[in-house]
Amino acid sequence: MTDQTEYVTVAGLSVSRDLYDFCANEALVGSGVQPDDFWLGLATLVTEFGPRTAELLDVRQTMQSAIDGWHRDHRGQPHDPETYRGFLEGLGYLLPAGPPFSIETSRVDPEIAKLAAPQLVVPVTNARYALNAANARWGSLYDALYGTDALGDVAPPGPYDPQRGTRVVDWVRGFLDGAIPLAQSSHRSAVAYRLVGSALVVSLNDGTTTTVARQDCFLGFTGEADEPSSILFEHNGLGVDVIIDRSHPVGATDPAGVADVIIEAAATTIVDFEDSVATVNSTEKTAAYRNWLGLMTGRLTEEVTKDGSTFTRSMASDRVYTAPDGSPLIRRSRALLLTRNVGHLMTTPAVLDADGRTIPEGLLDAMVTVLCGLHDLVRPVEERNSPAGSIYVVKPKMHGPGEVSLACEIFSRVEQILGLQADTVKIGIMDEERRTTLNLAECIRVASKRVCFINTGFLDRTGDEIHTAMMAGPMVRKVEMKAQRWISAYEDWNVDIGLATGFAGRAQIGKGMWAAPDLMADLLAEKIGHPRSGASCAWVPSPTAAILHATHYHQVDVASRQQELRRHLDAGQTRATIDDLLTIPLEPEANDADVQRWNAEQIQAELDNNAQSILGYVVRWVDQGIGCSTVPDINDVGLMEDRATCRISSQHMANWLYHGVVTEEQVTETMRSMAAVVDSQNIDDEAYSDMAPGYEGEAFRAACDLVFSGVEQPSGYTEPILHARRLERLAKEQLT
Repeated sequence: MTDQTEYVTVAGLSVSRDLYDFCANEALVGSGVQPDDFWLGLATLVTEFGPRTAELLDVRQTMQSAIDGWHRDHRGQPHDPETYRGFLEGLGYLLPAGPPFSIETSRVDPEIAKLAAPQLVVPVTNARYALNAANARWGSLYDALYGTDALGDVAPPGPYDPQRGTRVVDWVRGFLDGAIPLAQSSHRSAVAYRLVGSALVVSLNDGTTTTVARQDCFLGFTGEADEPSSILFEHNGLGVDVIIDRSHPVGATDPAGVADVIIEAAATTIVDFEDSVATVNSTEKTAAYRNWLGLMTGRLTEEVTKDGSTFTRSMASDRVYTAPDGSPLIRRSRALLLTRNVGHLMTTPAVLDADGRTIPEGLLDAMVTVLCGLHDLVRPVEERNSPAGSIYVVKPKMHGPGEVSLACEIFSRVEQILGLQADTVKIGIMDEERRTTLNLAECIRVASKRVCFINTGFLDRTGDEIHTAMMAGPMVRKVEMKAQRWISAYEDWNVDIGLATGFAGRAQIGKGMWAAPDLMADLLAEKIGHPRSGASCAWVPSPTAAILHATHYHQVDVASRQQELRRHLDAGQTRATIDDLLTIPLEPEANDADVQRWNAEQIQAELDNNAQSILGYVVRWVDQGIGCSTVPDINDVGLMEDRATCRISSQHMANWLYHGVVTEEQVTETMRSMAAVVDSQNIDDEAYSDMAPGYEGEAFRAACDLVFSGVEQPSGYTEPILHARRLERLAKEQLT
């Protein structure tokens, strides 16, 4: 393509005009950082850390080549775990464990250090979604239950259904009885809530009165004491606000006048520059930075049209109550925001170095997102995202302690350039690559003064599992992957390592995304496993999902669960071992050429499922620049897709193709047939471009590239192919 980007020369760099103007006119204004110092600092960062980044990427490839060779040399032989482990140790892929230690992270906000709650992830490129996520700290439990399938079915079309409303109210009363029990009877029997002096009194339908079982769970109220508009409770650190309004359609029919129950939900939100966005050029990258700056200054707004009316959405104001003693009580209304930068792999055309080469995108992210975060630190404490004075950056796709150490050194240099106190930037380590999992304690050790978060991510971790052991043999079907020993060990290992290194009360231990945003009944049934595992947060795809998942943190006292697990660890009772983690998810008969592993129908079903998933995601990414969306699967069930889901599907197909389970012709024909299916699923999207019957568009070719070139892709990542095809698409659009 012909690059039409206009560049400005500064500090030996070529900076795209839109990025340069954004920094000069917006991000640097009021920051206290001089423009010349900023650009010279970025140039220094590129000179110092660009080559080191390239060296570590070479280490990845060198290790992968050695592992590929080992598996090729041992094909057809029974797997020997001891020999395999020894090989990885000799390679430096598996490092020796160091002495015990605890992290030393300081200046951490309570939402990170102490509060167990759902965590939202939102693409930074969509201002409306970002504002919704920032404001998702509180939400209506009534609405979340009524408007989803959480009760086992969906609401009938049309106006409010009183029968469904009754079911919602009954469910919520049961929730209140569990989280905020009364001293006698049930919230179902309440007919009034009021204050007598500083005590909460609950009148019951039998004429008696009671109060809450634990007085310290009653925090405050709004309105008048004898006729409050709401009652604020707290349980396991999370707020529960019972709204009382007898003039409301729901409150008018409720014996106690309860019109809604608003609960604290997404205490933290990750604003994402990585897997959920498609920012391939300087214009898109600059727009993403602008939204992040708006969130950090608190000035981000978006015009929203809904139900025929237009209004301006902005960041919510704090919730103000009266405490039982009459003093004012303020609760934060906004989620604590973290940002996820990109990993070490990709470069960006937004800035070129002195030789005209694109610079590592992670270096630009580090400089600009932290510069934007600096604006938060100069705001009044009560208005800040981080009253503790930190900037939170989640760093993905790092392989082992060397890469984590590099990230920490980059942030140290950024702090020096921008005049920030050491360790202002807190780092979240995403445990989503195999070498990081195996060496997780050592990854944490090198970041022990700034680490604030670790998590598990099944999809990226599975993609790396498949790619790392690509040559070992055919992998099990995707539906069987979650039952493999390595992944249960991985989930347990992450929590145990976090607790062993002192995360409890100081940093977050997270779990992965709920990928089915329309299946909230399943979420309620299954995702309680995350707090039960000892994790203090888990990812959700929407504010509604956050509200429903928040109820799990009332059912499980995560702090107590972590203490219990820590006692087991101190007694030497570990839940997973390195050998468990090194169990390769091969089909059991993978090395027996005389055994038919799967029948033709099973093979085709797996191909169809993977191909449809890849195409449904890629066509929106390449053609429309949508990095994350709800994509119908092959059964028309909406699933939240991003590059991580694409990585596992493409790597799985590449693995089966490499080992001859399927042929190139089968894959091609499946891609074509599934392209027609995806086209039909998007028939109502006016911006959609059909892939069939031409099969020549950039999106279709990208999907095929991901499979046919999957073995050669670095760590099986999808970014190089997606970026290249998206840039082709944009170039074509410029010519028409």
